[in-house]
Amino acid sequence: MSYNILIVDDSGSMRKVLLKTLRLSGFDLGECYEASNGRQALEVLEGKWVDLILSDVHMPEMDGIEFLRSLRQIEFFKNTPVVFVTTEANEDRLRTLMELGAGGYVRKPFRPEEIRALLSQVMGEPHGGLAGESSEGCDF
Repeated sequence: MSYNILIVDDSGSMRKVLLKTLRLSGFDLGECYEASNGRQALEVLEGKWVDLILSDVHMPEMDGIEFLRSLRQIEFFKNTPVVFVTTEANEDRLRTLMELGAGGYVRKPFRPEEIRALLSQVMGEPHGGLAGESSEGCDF
């Protein structure tokens, strides 16, 4: 099964790194959409279906927390898994994300294996079954 994803991060290079990480991890990608902040992400979602959202927390205009709050107000996206890839160290803010329904988070810098394991769990894949091992070892 291929997954349509939305990557939300104000850094274009980080969006590319995340996309590359998904590919290296063997994640079966369908359509891939990008947004540079939460407001733009909501605009992208007006006409798209996604199975998964990867988002940063710290972004201009609308940060990840505001984005998740707004997303959960839209019936169509109430249950869409959202995973955060962030530098956020404030445990209260991370707890808020989880209380708002985030599927989890990975702290930057990250290893592809961390993202693969979390996404396998969030997407309900047995035994980390989203992907095989990548032959290319790298940390991001």
